Amino acid sequence: MHQTKNGNEWNFGMKAQVGVDSQSKLMHSVVATAANVADSKILPQLLHGRKDAVWSDQAYRGQAKDIAKVAPKARDLPNQRYRFRGNVDEIGRIRNQMKLTMRSRVEHSIGVFKRVFGLRKVRYRGLSKDGNRLFVVCALSNLFMARGQLMLRAT
Repeated sequence: MHQTKNGNEWNFGMKAQVGVDSQSKLMHSVVATAANVADSKILPQLLHGRKDAVWSDQAYRGQAKDIAKVAPKARDLPNQRYRFRGNVDEIGRIRNQMKLTMRSRVEHSIGVFKRVFGLRKVRYRGLSKDGNRLFVVCALSNLFMARGQLMLRAT
């Protein structure tokens, strides 16, 4: 774990980067990193070769080459900057809003492991132990989100 400054506030901890399937909302890859590691450095670890689109936020802009290496058929669809020096590009803003409908699926899966399993803040026990706890909670979150389909198959 490492400390980092966000605005005027110092934080000490780790980040969880999650790769989510856009159809089922299930997490297929999870990476735990120290708080000072840039989001864009983790992107290749979150992808698999069968992806056809990568919906991401602005932290992953300009990563088309990394995406093409891991998932050659995937389209890079990050949110783009639509406000520059007080000028607002309305077309860019509308495009970002359309992308947010897909990104909300990712946020839903993250919300499950935060809300249902209480993994908002982690007490420091080392990056490996806290990472293992994160991986278990993500697996349980997948089971929690797929419980309806699993119960139908059991009957």
